Amino acid sequence: MSDFDVDLFVIGAGSGGVRAARIAAAHGASVMVAEEFRIGGTCVIRGCVPKKLYVYASRFADDFADAAGFGWTLPARPAFDWRKLVDAKEKEITRLSGLYRQNLERNKVEIVESRAEVIGPNRVRLLNDGREITAKYILVATGGAPALEPSIPGLEHAVSSNEVFDLTAFPQRLLVVGGGYIAVEFASVFARLGCKVTQAMRADNVLRGFDGDMRAGVRDALRHAGVDFRFGVLPTKIEKTAEGLKAALSDGADIVVDQVLVATGRRPHTRGLGLENAGVEMDAVGAVKVDGYSRTNAPSVYAVGDVTNRVNLTPVAIREGHAFADTVFGGRDIRVDHANVASAVFTTPELGTVGLGEEDARAQYDVVDIYSAGFRPMKATLSGSAERVAMKIVVDGKTDKVLGVHILGHEAGEMAQLLGIAVKMGATKADFDATMAVHPTAAEELVTMRTRSARHER
Repeated sequence: MSDFDVDLFVIGAGSGGVRAARIAAAHGASVMVAEEFRIGGTCVIRGCVPKKLYVYASRFADDFADAAGFGWTLPARPAFDWRKLVDAKEKEITRLSGLYRQNLERNKVEIVESRAEVIGPNRVRLLNDGREITAKYILVATGGAPALEPSIPGLEHAVSSNEVFDLTAFPQRLLVVGGGYIAVEFASVFARLGCKVTQAMRADNVLRGFDGDMRAGVRDALRHAGVDFRFGVLPTKIEKTAEGLKAALSDGADIVVDQVLVATGRRPHTRGLGLENAGVEMDAVGAVKVDGYSRTNAPSVYAVGDVTNRVNLTPVAIREGHAFADTVFGGRDIRVDHANVASAVFTTPELGTVGLGEEDARAQYDVVDIYSAGFRPMKATLSGSAERVAMKIVVDGKTDKVLGVHILGHEAGEMAQLLGIAVKMGATKADFDATMAVHPTAAEELVTMRTRSARHER
């Protein structure tokens, strides 16, 4: 009989925690999961899933406008109902949360709907009833939480990316604070749903860390959609008035809006978790420090997902959780490779990317070749829209190895997923060139870009 109540106690029933719990249980471990909010975590409840549903909703405006060029006549001007979208979203995430629960229960994982606090290397306390549970291993999978910055007077009047999905009324005027992927995605969604969007940020451009040409493309597309950018500017005060929320900006201007969305990033959700009681080390922003096996400095405590602040993406958390369970309970030796992880920014047009951008490649490699293409997609020829597609392939000029691929255009995320396989396998530009095109598609440009557009040597 075990000396512990359970073999594994998981704190957080998001994507990473649920996968780890389910796989560990399949290996024969006794598992308990604690979740203080809703099963499914950030991605399912207040992240990727509802966001993508809202992105789809926002794109219908373009579809209606494009239809006329293809012979369709709409009987009247389409009208958008915010409450119908919110209700439909809620129905879907409730369904998905239920599936997560069913999968855990099917694998005989005990679910506790409570906040859990670590009180020792092998002990946690459930805050709903004070019970203390001993566990051979503790897995921290609490994800991240919005970082509401800067701390200014009236910040309580703003909302974060957690609350924006469930606003009681659609804002006709919205101030988005921040320039990262969450900020630009919501700016894109609300602008296309008919909102007047102003976006303020400390930086001089959106999407710091992405390829420079793609950053410029996203910025220009958002401007075309009506987003009013205020670069190098942040709010200094938010005041509730009869006309709406009055935001004082650092450049001296004032703006009155119906809602302020602060999307200035996310922080690891470790505050009040009690990790210090197990001696777990964290970094300056509160991220749990782990090794390649997601193991902390405390031998019985592991952590996966955004709480470790490695690569903060849902599929990465799932892979880390699976690898942890297979290694600790399945007798395997699995480390997660965090290199060349494909990702997407779901603005409209969307950005799909894998590998190094041009600027990062030039900083790391002696010779960098750039292949690029910009064109009007076939659909735009009849619709008359101003839609454009931009593609870039970044290549090591010495070895011909593809270092990165970046796409701004329709379904770029879908293309990035498949490109991720090629880049992960170490494909060369010659491999791309030897691949037959699929015509007529936008993706065929990726295998027909034969003329180098630039070479950079250090």
